[in-house]
Amino acid sequence: MLYFIGLGLNDARDITVKGLEAVKSCKYIYLENYTSILESSKEELEEFYQKEVILADRDLVEKQADEILIRSEEEDVAFLVVGDIFGATTHTDLMMRAKEKNIKTKFIHNASILTAVGIVGLELYKYGKTTSIPFNNENVDTPIKVFNKNKEHNLHTLFLLDLDPKNNNFLTINDAADYLIKKGVNKELIAIGCAKIGNEHQEIKVTTLENLTKENFTKYPQCLIIPGDLHFMEEDALELWK
Repeated sequence: MLYFIGLGLNDARDITVKGLEAVKSCKYIYLENYTSILESSKEELEEFYQKEVILADRDLVEKQADEILIRSEEEDVAFLVVGDIFGATTHTDLMMRAKEKNIKTKFIHNASILTAVGIVGLELYKYGKTTSIPFNNENVDTPIKVFNKNKEHNLHTLFLLDLDPKNNNFLTINDAADYLIKKGVNKELIAIGCAKIGNEHQEIKVTTLENLTKENFTKYPQCLIIPGDLHFMEEDALELWK
């Protein structure tokens, strides 16, 4: 059996009761550690679970997944994902490969950045397509195309910012705002910087896109939101974070 288990967005205690029960029943525990990070370290997770945790980087999940799948044919295996379990296409690929091999699977969901951003006060159903801003983005235009398309329909845009937890490297809100301005986005637009959403010490700041190039955010991972047309209740909610 291969369990796909969401861990939520904060620390070891954000796992659901059902998820924790599944982890404790598994022989092998893999933690996907390249699409996001938890407040808890590998060692803290191991102490909490009373189990060894195997760090699964992008290479293992995308190119060496047979290790996980072969073990799942004979034993109960947990694949742990920060946030919700299908926040990345590689997780869907792993699920499909398990199905092709007739490996039993079970899915245990949790909170995701795609819903947790509701804390800023924008209505979730008014978000358009989500996009990511990568490192080395000088010649990257996809985030701008997504933003412009969303803007056409008066929708909010969520920009997820690149990260490399293995090397403790994170794209910052400051750099993302600078990238957007250099690509022609109006620097006077309302913009929202969010750092470590889901954490009790999360940081949220509503200001202009230009000001976000200078704001000091200390938590990671980070994301940036540019709202579309605002309902008066959304306007009132955003005042809380100015």
